Amino acid sequence: MKRYCIKCRTGRVEYLDIISENDEGYKIRITRINDGDEKIIEESMTRSLFDMCVQSGYIFQMEQSDASVA
Repeated sequence: MKRYCIKCRTGRVEYLDIISENDEGYKIRITRINDGDEKIIEESMTRSLFDMCVQSGYIFQMEQSDASVA
């Protein structure tokens, strides 16, 4: 699952996870964390809207750590 960070106001954290992909676009999960409260929303997003959000910098892919503990 790929995780993206959503630009938002200070004090709030928002993530977008791609759950699955289909012909029209993506099934996504948005997690909003604000003052300790967490809200999760699942919905669909078209490929063109997703691409526009990435190109504009509104969302950006988070780096994943491949480090493992032995």
